[in-house]
Amino acid sequence: MSSVLEPIPPTVLSVRRLFNADPALVRGYGGDPARHVALGLVTCDQDDAMYVALDEATKHAPVDVIFARSFYAGAAHASGRLSGEVLGVIAAADPQAIEDGLAALLRCLEHDACFYDADGQRTVTVFPHVISSLGEYLSAEAGLAPGEPMAYLVAPPLEATIALDAALKAADVRVVRITPPPTETNFACAWLTGSLDACEAAAVAYAAAVVDVATTPKR
Repeated sequence: MSSVLEPIPPTVLSVRRLFNADPALVRGYGGDPARHVALGLVTCDQDDAMYVALDEATKHAPVDVIFARSFYAGAAHASGRLSGEVLGVIAAADPQAIEDGLAALLRCLEHDACFYDADGQRTVTVFPHVISSLGEYLSAEAGLAPGEPMAYLVAPPLEATIALDAALKAADVRVVRITPPPTETNFACAWLTGSLDACEAAAVAYAAAVVDVATTPKR
């Protein structure tokens, strides 16, 4: 049996490049063909880890995230072997920017952003991730300035509800966004900001509360 709060690394399922994408495709996926010529496309089995990794890409290369969307019911019910839980698309004016952005994205998925086992059986998982310095993508999504810290907190529905209350009471943080259940993957999400120390304290409290519910569900 795996231990509680053991990392569950995301699995990257596909990585492809389009260095001269058709303008209609770029436009259809939310890009601007006047600025976005080359694309990098990635699928993996953890959507929230991917969103953090996409944000990381914007810190290391002049790329824009033009498409990022979770798939309904999550990786366990994917539409195909390579679909996973999310498709992320970065766009840039030249291929080298795509290569640099993909390198940063893949490093983040391998070494940083991931879900954690909350019950020792991987039947309840939690994403108590703290971004110390937001990039261009998530700062725009959150309405914050690039460089600000943010706690990115995700768990299943009841666990997330109890854990968010604990996080807000544990640290001097403010709510940026609450996404109540169900998300596309039937979880719930909250983004909190404050000082880096406060974001980290909130994430610790959030994870502890999810573990508490997972190990003692009826109380």
